[in-house]
Amino acid sequence: MAKNDDLVLSFYGDDFTGTTDAMEAVTRSGLRTVMFIEPPRPEQLAKYEGLRAVGLAGGSRTMSPQQMDAELAPAFKQLQALKTPFVHYKMCSTFDSSPQVGSIGHAIDLGMEAFGSKFVPLLVGAPVLGRYCAFGNLFARSGLDTEPCRLDRHPTMRRHPITPMDEADLRVHLAKQTRRKIGLLDVLTVNSPPEQARAKLEALLKDGCEIVLFDVIYDPQLELIGRLIYEQKQAGQALFIVGSSGVEYALTAYMKSRNLLPKPWRLSADPVDRLVIVSGSCSPVTDRQLGHLINQGAVDWPLETERLVEPKSAQKLIAEAAQQALKELSAGRSVVLHSCRGPQDPRIEKTRKAFEAAGQDPRLASGRVLGTALGELMLRILAKSGPIRAAVTGGDTSHFVAKAMGIEALEMLAPLAPGAPLCTAYAPGSQADKMEIVFKGGQNGKTDFFDTTLRPLTAN
Repeated sequence: MAKNDDLVLSFYGDDFTGTTDAMEAVTRSGLRTVMFIEPPRPEQLAKYEGLRAVGLAGGSRTMSPQQMDAELAPAFKQLQALKTPFVHYKMCSTFDSSPQVGSIGHAIDLGMEAFGSKFVPLLVGAPVLGRYCAFGNLFARSGLDTEPCRLDRHPTMRRHPITPMDEADLRVHLAKQTRRKIGLLDVLTVNSPPEQARAKLEALLKDGCEIVLFDVIYDPQLELIGRLIYEQKQAGQALFIVGSSGVEYALTAYMKSRNLLPKPWRLSADPVDRLVIVSGSCSPVTDRQLGHLINQGAVDWPLETERLVEPKSAQKLIAEAAQQALKELSAGRSVVLHSCRGPQDPRIEKTRKAFEAAGQDPRLASGRVLGTALGELMLRILAKSGPIRAAVTGGDTSHFVAKAMGIEALEMLAPLAPGAPLCTAYAPGSQADKMEIVFKGGQNGKTDFFDTTLRPLTAN
């Protein structure tokens, strides 16, 4: 059983795949980490020996501020009870948010109140994921094998169906979501000696900055950033931090330099001959990845998503798709069942109109409805297929997929691509218990990501 004084870090992810990203960063440092779908009870924590970090997968990225109030207040209270020195609100590394949906500023306001924070470190860049922040502007790759783009020119994020990003300066974007004063520790400062960087941070705080954004473009800069954040912790009070998994990479880089980490253990998984994939991602990156696997012989099965809006027609479609998937899997073929193939997929508009006709806001309902349907589809397949390696794509839908599958928690099994590890699912009483599964965000991985998922996987 994990004791509170054994725990180093707790984190809440504003979407599901972002939470697995943070879990991977901590796990690979040598700290055993388990990610829960709901706030864990003491008896649940007791099942995991040697636990050093706890993650909670949320869905606030697709919530209104009012929904975030209801979601985050109890979540933060639960994390407070763990008494970890650091609490991280893990947001998407592409910062997609708005005042109306997934407001990062509103989350900061709630977290500062809950944890009594005087200021919040904000670290968005994560070089291992292809995320770079320079002079407050965010740059991101569209998949790991592409050139970085300024966020407002990013081929996916500028066209995001829920929170399109039209501003790369994170201070300008965040100022639309909170009234708190925002400072910047720029890329020149994070390249300076620790004393100089610390003095700059102290000057920003003295000037009344309540949020301090840290630039980062190179991995070696993370150790200094981790040091500056680590030094802000206070006895008996958690330091509330906001950012991407760069937060975990920064803290563990500094802790490693101080010999505060155990030796990492070997992470590995055997190869498999087929996959079942349920995909809710509209990203062109995922589209390329799915297309590559389909060109290798996987079965392509588009779902008529407008039928998933109405419960009766949804159940009929799920039954039809599961039956077809089982037929193909029994023949030894991988199967891809998807609700979208890229941002130009005509199903996006058809489904939007179906939600509106049903009196639902598609921005707030699509993740829940489509994700739940994909999770039910996966369970139907598992009920007859037996153990099989699976993949789920889409940060906005994965949370609902996991809940529909009855998953209690995930633990990293082996690396695949940064931010998208292969995991072991813990789902007591469900067909999904102990299955090998990856939850992949839309932007993660190279074109051959799903080929890699079939291969032997290992890392120390």
